[in-house]
Amino acid sequence: MNLDEAIKIAADEIKKADIFVFTAGAGIGVDSGLPDFRGDRGFWRAYPMYERLGLSFVDCANPIHFESDPSFGWGFYGHRLNMYRETIPHNGFNILLKWGKKIAKEYFVVTSNVDGQFQKAGFEEEKIYEIHGSIHYLQCIRPCCDEIWLNNETIEIDIDSMRAKNIPMCRYCNKVARPNILMFGDYSWLSHRSNHQRILFEEFLHRNSDKRIVVIEIGAGTAIPSIRHTGERIISRYNAFLIRINPREYYTSGENAVGIASSGLKTLEALDDILS
Repeated sequence: MNLDEAIKIAADEIKKADIFVFTAGAGIGVDSGLPDFRGDRGFWRAYPMYERLGLSFVDCANPIHFESDPSFGWGFYGHRLNMYRETIPHNGFNILLKWGKKIAKEYFVVTSNVDGQFQKAGFEEEKIYEIHGSIHYLQCIRPCCDEIWLNNETIEIDIDSMRAKNIPMCRYCNKVARPNILMFGDYSWLSHRSNHQRILFEEFLHRNSDKRIVVIEIGAGTAIPSIRHTGERIISRYNAFLIRINPREYYTSGENAVGIASSGLKTLEALDDILS
């Protein structure tokens, strides 16, 4: 199937949608200028200083640093926090939000991204499930309690060394605070904020189980397949259709899915031209 045929099938399915589930991996942010961490090379292109240290994304995204060397831990996450705060979501987010309000009766977002770009683009907080948490919230590294609070910290970074000049502290015990993000080898992540979002999502699916659901998946790869599994689970259980948008890993199987080998923004704009 060529690209034009896939886009036409997707547009026809979108027109028939009663409910949208928008699912997104890291690839959705590339069109906003966010780095693609695909493999060590992709990570090192974004952070060449870590290549010099011989450190991968998995090495850096580990909570142990907030205990053993918090300046290093917050150097990495503080830089990402600043980048996400400065990033403007691309037009594809606006298109999805428009469809969610005008074509279907309801929508829900499921994302593995921790960047808060959907909220920044105007999606309703109670309709977003961030499966790995959010960099815009903090918790205690220990943790001393179950509290999660908004990250209003300003982190100054020495770009040459990628070390933080100031360290956020827990507001309850004055130990180091960490982002409320599920990291690799995590032993202290507080998951109840994400769990609450998951419950709202499952209630959304149950409430709309008799509706025609269209899942639009953007930029979700196979290295961490949580988002891909979400869409596949939905089409296996409900009257649903999956539109998988990915320039590389776009393949699908079965009659209730189509893969589109293109970027998120380009595909969404092409679909919107057809639907307008």
